[in-house]
Amino acid sequence: MNEQDWNPGFLEISPIFEPFHVLGRYLRKLHSWPDLVDLEYLKNNTAMPVVNHSGKPICFVPQISSASELADQYEPRIYLAGEVQTRAENWHDFFNALVWISYPRAKAALNQLHFQEMLQACQHKKMQRGPLRDAATLFDESGVVVISSDVLLIELLESFEWKELFWQQRAAVLTSMKFFVFGHGLYEKALNPYLGMTGKGIIFKVEAECFDQPTPTQLVMVDMMLEKFLSQYLHATSNLTPVPVLGYPGWSTDNIDSSYYDNQHYFRPYPARRAK
Repeated sequence: MNEQDWNPGFLEISPIFEPFHVLGRYLRKLHSWPDLVDLEYLKNNTAMPVVNHSGKPICFVPQISSASELADQYEPRIYLAGEVQTRAENWHDFFNALVWISYPRAKAALNQLHFQEMLQACQHKKMQRGPLRDAATLFDESGVVVISSDVLLIELLESFEWKELFWQQRAAVLTSMKFFVFGHGLYEKALNPYLGMTGKGIIFKVEAECFDQPTPTQLVMVDMMLEKFLSQYLHATSNLTPVPVLGYPGWSTDNIDSSYYDNQHYFRPYPARRAK
């Protein structure tokens, strides 16, 4: 797909886009790029309020040229005014808007984190971004949430036992583990998926009954858990675990063969330098 072209059928490219299916009825009708009015319509017709940390409604606005004043910069403007600068006809910014609509609590928590770190850096005249903002940016771009009711599956994922997880425990993964992509950069990559696509994961243990719920209900739960984690437990990129997302059953047409999981350039073994 040409990265500049609008494709109203993008939701059918990959199961990765499942969190946006609730928005699909509207998006599939659009024969040209959604504009800011379309994004506002989607935002205003979602079940969850889309607001920033202080409760101001999120509003998608045109991008401006680079700003020198802190209050006019990207993250502070969201925190102070609720305004998310969004480029027209741009998949990256389009997916960022959809993530705001789908995970509003978590996005607001990330924005608050960014703003507080930027404010402290400004006050102390620090030029370099710290480890917390590095982690927040990485998750914002490439984050994936993993939920599972099976401790064994979680242990296999955390231990990088990819073939045992995705192939030998395939049936259990399909019933007791689910991936929710969060990073808007990862969604953009999913338009043209390639071997090597890797998310930065946060893992939650959930009750088995969670998997009986429809996706919109699961999204609300994931959003709330993620908000708490980002606000209280994210400190550095080491809090995020690599997740080769195309290993999930059905997320690549090639992973129906067990040999797919033998590629150690993608399904990398546990690093020897890290103690389990």
